[in-house]
Amino acid sequence: MTAFRSFILFIAVLFTPCSGFCLSADQIAVIVNRQEPQSLKLAKFYMEQRHIPATHLITIDTDPKEECSRSEYDRFIATPVRQFLKKNGVNGSIRCLVTIYGVPLKITTPAISDQGSETIGQLTKKIEDITFSMKQIEDTSLIEGLNEKIKEIKQQISYFTKVNDMRSSVDSELTLVTVPHPLPHWLPNPYFRGHQNEIALFDQKDIFMVSRLDGSGPDLVRARISDMLAAEKEGLHGDAFFDARWPDPGLKRVDNYGWYDRSIHQAAEVVRQSRKMRQVVIDNQTSLFQPGVIRNAALYCGWYSRAQYVDAFNWQRGAVGYHIASSECVTLKNKESNVWCKKMLEKGVAATLGPVGEPYVDAFPPPDLFFAFLTGGKNLVESYFFSLPHLSWKMVLIGDPLYTPFHAR
Repeated sequence: MTAFRSFILFIAVLFTPCSGFCLSADQIAVIVNRQEPQSLKLAKFYMEQRHIPATHLITIDTDPKEECSRSEYDRFIATPVRQFLKKNGVNGSIRCLVTIYGVPLKITTPAISDQGSETIGQLTKKIEDITFSMKQIEDTSLIEGLNEKIKEIKQQISYFTKVNDMRSSVDSELTLVTVPHPLPHWLPNPYFRGHQNEIALFDQKDIFMVSRLDGSGPDLVRARISDMLAAEKEGLHGDAFFDARWPDPGLKRVDNYGWYDRSIHQAAEVVRQSRKMRQVVIDNQTSLFQPGVIRNAALYCGWYSRAQYVDAFNWQRGAVGYHIASSECVTLKNKESNVWCKKMLEKGVAATLGPVGEPYVDAFPPPDLFFAFLTGGKNLVESYFFSLPHLSWKMVLIGDPLYTPFHAR
């Protein structure tokens, strides 16, 4: 089953048309923040290295802190970006946006829309009324029934909390910067090559692929850009490590967590069949890979150690990897934080991805799909967007969008 699945994935990669994709340097615009002096310096360095036209520089002027409100995003980020794209042709040459160190990372408020808050308030009032009435009831069967009712209402509250969540990453919102769209909850990604239960509201021409060059300091950002450029020329060498939690379930029906765990197993098979790595290691134990063993990692995917990076790898120059867990990109600069995106970049990973909050597991790119595109010769941003289920949500891609560690034969 696993071998057949990986074969199907390679077919999907082969028949993903180059027309409209195959991103080039003149299709990229770079966003810098005037209030962060290093932002422009890093942008110029990157644009020179990749021969991106100097006219493709978008300047915003906002507080360089990592989070911003929805109104700050609309006024200081979306508006100048939208104006630039309108002036230079929304549906013209620019297909990808790159946010540079100093551009806020996440949109924090409002967490819940006004309509959602009103509905949640009404449901909460129902629970209070039922709880009060239960104090007057002695019939055990009636009490059990009311407890079930309370349970149902709590599930409704959980649903409305989920679908009315207006928090997101700045980068994910920028994918739809030129088109009006509903804010609560995620929206289906028309680029997604996996199974999609929802109908996409937008065409690919409406969407901008977005990647970020960021980290805990400007020197680190410059170093990771250089790592990716060097790996493209010299090749990405090393081993691939995939950290599942359970044995491969094969064809068994599984929940969302089991589905992603199986996808990690399948990703290992995809990379193994690509023959791009020296060796592929798959671990199916509950515990993660631990320090104390030399592991020269070029590719990685695993889970689940929330906000607790495990220093178990010697990351090879140009390494790509991500850890499936909530809020692993909630910060890239907090010195006290051990979230995986931040620590992986600091330890040597060149490209990674993660969420700025609770994304729910099915928001992550399925590992088998992502690594099939990457090892099949797609660049980083294409591999990400072809495997990303949702837009206007929590995910962030960190790395040079043009980075192509495995050029197609």
